[in-house]
Amino acid sequence: MCVITVCCVFSPQRETKGQFLVDHVCNHYSLLEKDYFGIRYVDPEKQRHWLEPNKPIVKQMKSHQPYTMCFRVKFYPHEPMKIKEELTRYLLYLQLKRDVYHGRLLCPFADAAYLGACIVQAELGDYDQDEHPPDYIQDFKLFPKQSLKLERKIIDIHKNELRGQCSAVAELHLLQRAHNLETYGVDPHPCKDFTGSTAFLGFTATGFVVFQGNKRIHLLKWADVNKLKFEGKTFYVIGIQKEKKLVLTFHTSTPAACKHLWKCGVENQAFYKCAKSSQIKTVSSSNIFFKGSRFRYSGRVAKEVIEASSKIQREPPEVHRAESISCLTRPRISALSFFTGLLALKDSVHLSPLKPSTTPTERELDGVLTISELVYNPCASMLPTPVDDGQGGVDLLFQSPIQSPARLLRELHADPDIQAQLVAERVRDRAFERARVVGRSMLGSGLRLLTRNERVNTCVLSAVRLIAMVIGVLLVAVPMLLLLLESDIDVSFLHEIRQTPEFEQFHYEYYCPLRHWILCKISMVMERLGWD
Repeated sequence: MCVITVCCVFSPQRETKGQFLVDHVCNHYSLLEKDYFGIRYVDPEKQRHWLEPNKPIVKQMKSHQPYTMCFRVKFYPHEPMKIKEELTRYLLYLQLKRDVYHGRLLCPFADAAYLGACIVQAELGDYDQDEHPPDYIQDFKLFPKQSLKLERKIIDIHKNELRGQCSAVAELHLLQRAHNLETYGVDPHPCKDFTGSTAFLGFTATGFVVFQGNKRIHLLKWADVNKLKFEGKTFYVIGIQKEKKLVLTFHTSTPAACKHLWKCGVENQAFYKCAKSSQIKTVSSSNIFFKGSRFRYSGRVAKEVIEASSKIQREPPEVHRAESISCLTRPRISALSFFTGLLALKDSVHLSPLKPSTTPTERELDGVLTISELVYNPCASMLPTPVDDGQGGVDLLFQSPIQSPARLLRELHADPDIQAQLVAERVRDRAFERARVVGRSMLGSGLRLLTRNERVNTCVLSAVRLIAMVIGVLLVAVPMLLLLLESDIDVSFLHEIRQTPEFEQFHYEYYCPLRHWILCKISMVMERLGWD
């Protein structure tokens, strides 16, 4: 499996936002249906993240340069047949090949054989007895568990059912079969359920799904999902099932993994559920009385993307497919090609192969594939699979006469139009900063008379604001909290808050013991006063 790793020169300015990078990668390949794609990176703690379009790139990175990023399908089309352009279908096909290889796309035996045959047909073309030895499938690692029985079935389908199909048609058939599978579009998030059992959570065009092994144990459609939230390492899905309130609780390995899971859920729910992007709202990770994160998906929703695709009138761009399976004499080529738009933002340009991800090869096993801790590693699965340096890099996918991706990113900020955009952004940001400074100076003019030291002024102003904010919050929160805890007013808003798991935990584990302790102290004081 040849995957291209490209290390490109790109020096992001502090103001350069994530959308800027996504747009220019897509523009280089003339990709119009770009809303399905995103850029993913891994932080030093091995936690995956999606590059947020509205935040500066530098501020999102916790590590030092170089920054390594991967171009991936972020939202899988619910109906791949509605994709307008072959280029977009080809990139989706490459992502699905990768999902099959890493065990993310669970396949019953018949489907696995058909998908494998489609991949071979798209890459090799028609079966040729003179060119293909009897065991030619053994040279390719298509699945994490690849048995001899499965390979024989792939050969049979490749010989007899797919003959005459060009690469585009074979890819289209793979999309048609893959999108009907339960794990199509699932990016598995490993976690533990309330019993301590390992589970994988995912989000699809249909809704929220939970898998244990190769079995889907929960499917909650987006229309029935009321809220997604997290606190620390605990992730909550609150919805309705069979006209009853449902609260699912899961535990992740780290708070960062839980927050990433929550953000993915918020984005998928907005993308697939909303009819218009104007309906998307900012979501809080917790209730009003508990501190939490706020996040909003920014971008077009699925219905808008499909509508925009139907209006594309241009001449379709030519797709240059990678010659990734051209040699059958090499020992054990590790699977098929996948387009990895890997952007390493660093001070040098080179092509470098990565080590293969370790997945067990159990050729003696038959049956279905499973998402398991042995087969699937969410961090490893986002990394590119190995590539031969001599293959020519990512340019083999789309041979542009203009420039390569390395040259594109190297010259990104040398383009006059791009420089003008960045200068305009910097001017706006500086004007906003000046206005904010002027506002601060007007509000703190009285305090500035106390000292001429700017740092002291800043500390004093911050302390005053903090004290005022705390007093204001206490004046509002304490009466409301007492109203919730002590009153019996049956208002729907208050009733819903009282029924939440967090509120019940706070009430029984913290408030009741505290109230009991205060009452005991008051009783003791009163007894002493009465005795005296």
